[in-house]
Amino acid sequence: MRAARARRVLRRLAATVVHAWRSSLHVRIGAITMAVAGTVVIIVSLVLFSQIRDQILSVKRQAAIDQAQAGVTYARDQVTGIATGDAASVRATLDRTVQQLQTRAGSAGDFEVVVVYRAGDREISAGRLGVVLGLPVELRAGVHSGGQFSQYGLVPDADGDPRPALLIGAPVTEDPTGTERIELYYAFPLDQEEESLSLIRSTVVISGVALTLFVVGIGVLVTRLVVDPVRRAAGTAQRLAEGELEERMAVRGEDDLARLATSFNAMADSLQRQITQLEALSQLQQRFTSDVSHELRTPLTTVQMAAEVLHESREDFAPHVARSAELLHEELDRFESLLTDLLEISRYDAGAAVLDWEPTDVGALVHRVVGDFSALAARHDSELRVTGPQQPVIADVDPRRVQRILRNLVGNAIEHGAGRPVEITWAANRAAVAVTVRDFGVGLSPADAQHVFDRFWRADPSRVRTVGGSGLGLSISLEDARLHGGWLQVWGAPGLGAQFRLTLPVTSGAELTSSPLPLRPAIVRRPGGPS
Repeated sequence: MRAARARRVLRRLAATVVHAWRSSLHVRIGAITMAVAGTVVIIVSLVLFSQIRDQILSVKRQAAIDQAQAGVTYARDQVTGIATGDAASVRATLDRTVQQLQTRAGSAGDFEVVVVYRAGDREISAGRLGVVLGLPVELRAGVHSGGQFSQYGLVPDADGDPRPALLIGAPVTEDPTGTERIELYYAFPLDQEEESLSLIRSTVVISGVALTLFVVGIGVLVTRLVVDPVRRAAGTAQRLAEGELEERMAVRGEDDLARLATSFNAMADSLQRQITQLEALSQLQQRFTSDVSHELRTPLTTVQMAAEVLHESREDFAPHVARSAELLHEELDRFESLLTDLLEISRYDAGAAVLDWEPTDVGALVHRVVGDFSALAARHDSELRVTGPQQPVIADVDPRRVQRILRNLVGNAIEHGAGRPVEITWAANRAAVAVTVRDFGVGLSPADAQHVFDRFWRADPSRVRTVGGSGLGLSISLEDARLHGGWLQVWGAPGLGAQFRLTLPVTSGAELTSSPLPLRPAIVRRPGGPS
């Protein structure tokens, strides 16, 4: 249980760190500056400390060697003529020599002296026993072979605790036969050097940390001086994007940031003027469209009544006059449809469109639309294939607007389907209901798919339209879907047809997160063609 809690805490901490790293320029620059400065300080500190240590030990070593050489000369004078056969006399001479050498201070500091007399397997030593026992075997072997040798090692102090020391040994006298010899050893404790190096190490560490923090502080301060104006500019830009066109940046000083603020304010002024002009133009266009549509209603009604009389009496006219009456009747119907679409789109532009919500069986709407277009599909030699669940799919929608969307989609699919089948599928889950309309006609390129919902846009202007004709059908359908809080999306590929998907929330006001049906068909092919 504790392990799981610790893992959750670590995950939250990692997520917080990642979020801070990705969202804060201060954090990134501070961390990068600390890493770079810390690395440089560590390298410089190691090099500096190594040089200081080598220098201190070098001075200590040279002073110790000089003192050892002087001690060898003095000891050689003291042991000249030593009675080697008398052990008591030898020990007394060695003890006296050690005592005299201990009183001869030098520049190397404190020291311990050991004199060793060796005659065959017999050995007599003078000096503190701990130092004698602490002499390394390698050092004694080197001195025994002749010449002066030095070595760093651990030597017990008066309390028996090992302490670092510089050990120097040299032969004092040597019997030509090699059976007797006297060796002198110096042990120079390094306590003072260790204390000095510890102090220097602490100073270097504290100075390095302080220098790193100082550099990081400078980096963060400089970053803040640059980032804060940028943040203010971003906040101002966001408020401008939200519609607060009067928002401006404060201009302080004459530096680059001040010039940035001045340029930003000039850009904001230009955008405000252009947006105001566009809003005025859009309002004028909307009012013009609405006024013209309403004004044309009255003369259109009169012309339609006259055209209806002529259409009903066309059998009494000459053939060419009768045909003219039929054409007049058809074109007036298309003109009325165009006026209706213009009035509808003007209501959307004015924000006056409202929904008449009611629980509706979406499947029943689909079957109703399919029935209305069965005759048109037969004229185009196109088969309408309907797929959906058996049980009713009830959703809170405006049935008139949803039916208008489906009529536009099915009509376009028949018109552009090139006589091939049109597949209408619907499905639902707990949150959404979706309807797809799939044709296998000429299809859409990626560029066409981006403009298919634009007003008055046609993929192939040379085609003769048999359904609608205003060029506003899909635009109105998209607005109807958005008014429901839904989606109207399109997929297409040249030569493989197109598929439109309408997704609506089951409950009015709910937010969509997914669709029950895929936008891209599972099998992208023409009926009967290769997959």
